[in-house]
Amino acid sequence: MKLISICPSNTELVAYLGLTSSLIGVDDYSDWPEEIKGLPKLGPDLDIDMDQVEELQPDLVLASLSVPGMKKNIMELEKRKIPYVIVPNPKTLQEVGECFLFVGKATKMDDKAKELYEKFSRIIQYYDSLSHKVHTHKTLYWEWWAKPVFTPGAENWLTEVSRLAGGRNVFEDRAEANVQTDWVDVKLRNPDVICVVWVGVQKEKVNPKVILKRPGWDDMNAIKNNQLFILDEPLFCRPSPRLINGLAKIGFILHPDIYPEFNDRDDLLTDFSLDKP
Repeated sequence: MKLISICPSNTELVAYLGLTSSLIGVDDYSDWPEEIKGLPKLGPDLDIDMDQVEELQPDLVLASLSVPGMKKNIMELEKRKIPYVIVPNPKTLQEVGECFLFVGKATKMDDKAKELYEKFSRIIQYYDSLSHKVHTHKTLYWEWWAKPVFTPGAENWLTEVSRLAGGRNVFEDRAEANVQTDWVDVKLRNPDVICVVWVGVQKEKVNPKVILKRPGWDDMNAIKNNQLFILDEPLFCRPSPRLINGLAKIGFILHPDIYPEFNDRDDLLTDFSLDKP
């Protein structure tokens, strides 16, 4: 089966299912795993080159509505009669796991998908059990964008990730998934930890000095206690199974005495065992 993925989270689902070799093209933002880097790039996820997609003659295109504006891609696939499926848009980690089952069925990889779904669910349960050992839950501010300021609210997976990591999202009182706010509001909430994950920006390109210059921010607990972290955006901002790697990373940052160590070479879906310390 010749597959095309037009968003990074779908590409990552395909990779875990062992179908990387079936990919014949991906969107510009797909950057994992390494094996896809030589594939044709079909444009950014909101502006896919449908002429190129059509020329590649895929058996199936894995589309998504995870970002506003992707609907036009689906309309174009429909118009050109290119076979496609719309991978569900998950809001929770459990729903991310369920995407394995959906893509597995679409690609005839049901058994592998079920195995991954069950393992993914066990990992969530494991981190939930660790979170119950935490006595002091640190408050976290997640910054998705700086101007204007965007941060996840209650209906976003990062609120769940915060809880499973033994923390609490300082914007969990806002019901929406994406909250537009300002630096003054963030300062008033006075988080213990600041996590910067600017969407689409590699962490090496984020200058922490710019953040430290914001008016009054040097009075916040996070800044005074040196708890500003520039993190890997792909592990936190995509509705992908790799979110559990982000969970493992932030859990260890917050509570290294409770959560197992996690480094950039680790991958929980590959390495996880309930026998881990």
